[in-house]
Amino acid sequence: MIARLSGSVAEIAPDHLVLDVQGVGYEVFVTARTTETARLESPLTLHVHTALREDSLTLYGFTSAAEKATFLLLNTVQGVGARTALNALSALAVDALASAVNGNDLRALCTIPGVGKKTAERMVLELKGKLTFSVAAIPTSAPRAAPDDPLPLALAQLGYKKSEIDTALARLAERGLSAAPLNDRLAESLRIFAAGARG
Repeated sequence: MIARLSGSVAEIAPDHLVLDVQGVGYEVFVTARTTETARLESPLTLHVHTALREDSLTLYGFTSAAEKATFLLLNTVQGVGARTALNALSALAVDALASAVNGNDLRALCTIPGVGKKTAERMVLELKGKLTFSVAAIPTSAPRAAPDDPLPLALAQLGYKKSEIDTALARLAERGLSAAPLNDRLAESLRIFAAGARG
């Protein structure tokens, strides 16, 4: 089974990407957050879930292990398939989704396309207490910036906190962008912050 892919973005569609890995193009279904931040010909690493059925093999890709784990847990809920799970992660960031489930916030869950009150209630009933991982915890094991890397200082001068900067650096590392030019990494960091704010 394919669990992880690293390559360059060859195509971007509303619900999927084509990732070129050493000349082989993999069609990977992703969240709207991922398609919004992906850039053609840019390097990208995805945590992949392979769904194998008798007549098909479908790949679902995620920019973090927490996002993939959330997707898999969502799929255990009756009435929540892969499409709805992707919609959930497109509408709400991992932390926001966990907060909605653990806080019994049906209104927030019902903003997810394809989720009505009954499905939202099942999500709370079946997942409450299970969505305990947090994106904020990812930077603790992420590579630290090089001492002479100007990116952390640039982000600090823009008013971002150290915890936010660490999260951005971790996301850049996951996407294979740690060695990208400063302007590219700065732009991608701002997109990461914007996506988090939307969540």
